[in-house]
Amino acid sequence: MFVGLARERDAGGRADGAVAGHVGLCRSGPGDSAPGLWSRRTGVPVERVAVVSRLFVAPGARGHGIGALLMARAVREARELGLHPVLDVVASDTAAAALYERLGWSLLATVEQRWGPDRLVTVRCYAAQR
Repeated sequence: MFVGLARERDAGGRADGAVAGHVGLCRSGPGDSAPGLWSRRTGVPVERVAVVSRLFVAPGARGHGIGALLMARAVREARELGLHPVLDVVASDTAAAALYERLGWSLLATVEQRWGPDRLVTVRCYAAQR
């Protein structure tokens, strides 16, 4: 499910039409670690968890709070659906991890995920505040 899209604004605050960022929300899929970690920690069934995915802010739009706005939109949408939002991020993406921690997300664990037959990736799994 596509959740949010942000548009860049000109100096007068008018949207200029350029996409500044986007975020998605989906159900847990095979290989997702964060939903299972949250379920085991809280007793909430995996079916009641939503995965925040594909957060992207265009390089020229970074540093203006767009990522935080998109994350707030994804959390609000998940909660309106009765789901608890979680996510994972590649451990080497320290800027993203810093954003999630600034927004109050809790680190559940750092785990290895298989992203193909020959690729094992270290990810940090987070959950939104209750």
